[in-house]
Amino acid sequence: MEFEVQARGRATRRFIAIILIALGVIFLVLGLVLAGASASFLSDAKRTRGSVVSLEWREDDHGENHPPAAYPVVEFTSADGMPRRFQSSTGSNPPSYEKGERVEVLYRADSPEDARINGFASLWLLPLIFGGTGLLMSAGGTAVAMARRWSSRRTRIQTPAT
Repeated sequence: MEFEVQARGRATRRFIAIILIALGVIFLVLGLVLAGASASFLSDAKRTRGSVVSLEWREDDHGENHPPAAYPVVEFTSADGMPRRFQSSTGSNPPSYEKGERVEVLYRADSPEDARINGFASLWLLPLIFGGTGLLMSAGGTAVAMARRWSSRRTRIQTPAT
């Protein structure tokens, strides 16, 4: 009976370790892909100055306990002389920007509607979140797997041969 419980516990720990490592690798790869996309965007982005013309307050789908976040709406003039406007994909509370604030804008010359504020959050926050989560999950899964191995090795050493 005791052996069955131990075997079931080992199988559960092994399953948890495999799931954590697999999910960690998926999140880590996604973080790296997002970081690559940001690096690619930066490599051929045009730079210009823009102004925050308004703050769009939105409630995210995180439940009732989260206050609304302010997403800056930025206006700039692209290299072709056309005025452009975009809303940042990154919001915060308190707001990171104020109405009328001048910001550096990055945009693709062949697609000026693909624009971002040149800031850490808009370029690197998602890669950092996904990559960091992936590293933590993989490390946790590896720790569970290693603890399982150490435990089984200790049991083999302490169990006398029959």
